[in-house]
Amino acid sequence: MIGLVVNPVAGVGGPAGLAGSDGADVQRLAVSRGARSRVQERAALALRVLAALHPGLVVVTAAGEMGADAVRAAGLVPCVVHAPCSSRASRERAESGEHVESGRFPPNLPDSAGLPDSARATDAADTSRAVAAVAAAGADLVLVVGGDGTLRDAAAGFGAAGAAFTIQQEPADSTPSGSSGGLLGESLLNWEPTDREPEPRMPAILGIPAGVKMYSPVFAVSPRAAGALAADWVTRGGLPTDDREVLDIDEAAMRRARVEPTLHAMLRVPYLAGRTQARKAATPASEAAAVASAARGAVARMRPGIRYLLGPGGTTAEIARQLGVDGSPLGVDVILDGAVVVRAASEQQLLAEIAQGPAQAVVTVIGGQGFLLGRGNQQLSASVLRALGDDPLLVVAPEQKLIDLHGRPLLVDTGDLELDAQLAGHVRIITGIGTSSLYAVTAPELTPV
Repeated sequence: MIGLVVNPVAGVGGPAGLAGSDGADVQRLAVSRGARSRVQERAALALRVLAALHPGLVVVTAAGEMGADAVRAAGLVPCVVHAPCSSRASRERAESGEHVESGRFPPNLPDSAGLPDSARATDAADTSRAVAAVAAAGADLVLVVGGDGTLRDAAAGFGAAGAAFTIQQEPADSTPSGSSGGLLGESLLNWEPTDREPEPRMPAILGIPAGVKMYSPVFAVSPRAAGALAADWVTRGGLPTDDREVLDIDEAAMRRARVEPTLHAMLRVPYLAGRTQARKAATPASEAAAVASAARGAVARMRPGIRYLLGPGGTTAEIARQLGVDGSPLGVDVILDGAVVVRAASEQQLLAEIAQGPAQAVVTVIGGQGFLLGRGNQQLSASVLRALGDDPLLVVAPEQKLIDLHGRPLLVDTGDLELDAQLAGHVRIITGIGTSSLYAVTAPELTPV
């Protein structure tokens, strides 16, 4: 059985130039900068692939924007087992009557259609509780839509689900009209722990990439790849799994220029080559000379009068050092004639700068994963890249990063399929002074599933 939990605010900090979305204050700041989360779109992309192969599938999920809305939009059947704390007082007003084909669940389950807007205010604890409830309901693969922080919260939910859960009876007067009692008088919104022994094995989990930080190797390479993996899971009754790390960084420390990913949990993740992303690999200290050489090669190609949008990464940080500018740790900085014009720019600020003259984005390769766009640099949005014109990217990386990919292509995931198709093909990568490599680029969303 497939489960789904969506973090409704995942990724909102990326376009705002905040390098993350953790915390209500950061989320409010992101919205004030004109950013919006694309998490519902990313969830829908995955679920539509699943629905095409398994129409009418029941998906165990949480209410409203935490899952049921996306499930219904894809034409699948939501079985709601969790409502956010802010919405529990309103769940009696939720619509019911969703059809459940499996026969395991009541035919009249509430979903989120009638919940008020205030019910959509969720936090990390809601993600943990939702994952615990979905696991307890019997899901053997849980899709979690978000970034590293969301998966960290999901791992905490799996820990809470280590105790067995059971369905609690609602009071007799809450039995739905026309019900004959029994299962029809039960609500899956009231999971409580019991003394029963827990299941011997926790469900598998798969991240649908929709956040800002996605260092962990628990994500599919794209939403459609996640949907294809879930569909294969249903068809085959499971897939091979690996125990993989949930990594996250302290966003507050990161904004103080301390980038230290920390291991928070190990989770069982379905793995198929080309569909599950690799762990981000740090550049070893022994490669410092190669990084410096690649950076010098990029600096040598910079021209006066052009605004360079310097993206995050160790190699681009070395470019900033060689230029003698104070760049942001994981932001996108606008450099013009050797000076910082805008530090840690938002998507809107980048568009404003591009409108003033010729510009080009400077990006590097994420070690181990191979991503150029769509991981940690969401400020370089589809709108920004289109505004840059026919030659939007100056790509720089030490040659060893390319060797370590073992022939796997570089990846772009802008969320715009047409743009991804334009960026696919081959790109020239500056690897040193006077040296470069032509390397293949593909878009996971365009890869047949």
